[in-house]
Amino acid sequence: MKPALLLVDIQNDYFPGGNMELANMKAAGANARKLLDRFRYQGLPTFHIQHTFLHRGPGFFLPDTPGAEIHESVGLLPGETVIHKHSPNGFHKTDLLGQLQQKEIKSLVICGAMSHMCVEATTRAAADYGFKCTVVQDACATRDIEFQGKTVTAADVHRTAMSALDFAYANVVDAGELL
Repeated sequence: MKPALLLVDIQNDYFPGGNMELANMKAAGANARKLLDRFRYQGLPTFHIQHTFLHRGPGFFLPDTPGAEIHESVGLLPGETVIHKHSPNGFHKTDLLGQLQQKEIKSLVICGAMSHMCVEATTRAAADYGFKCTVVQDACATRDIEFQGKTVTAADVHRTAMSALDFAYANVVDAGELL
């Protein structure tokens, strides 16, 4: 069963100096690069999922800005597919499902950002479509969030998202385990 790699929102705004910097994004990007190198070496399909907002509200991933571009750590090669999306779920109103079906992909390796938003939404949708999903947790990143007047640390947000995915939607592993 040949897998495909989904690189979810590994974009400039999430890295240091970006408009929505995430905790440990450089390390996550480096691990995503290792996965990408392996998939390229093995000639397996890769899909870069790129988020842009259609309105300026969030202040990041704005259309036609450097912050919305795919980060150099996972830079595109000619012929690699970019899926453009405008919501957390990489399948929502995109042609991702059709492209995966066309290539007869049944298994996905997923990494990227943010752990509790786009990675989680895309993984849950993929599982609902019947894909066997593997999430590489140390190739994912997130940030502290505020909820009901309290700060939830990025580490806790990440662990919560990964544990939910591991419970019912995916096999959650480290890059070293997969490679």
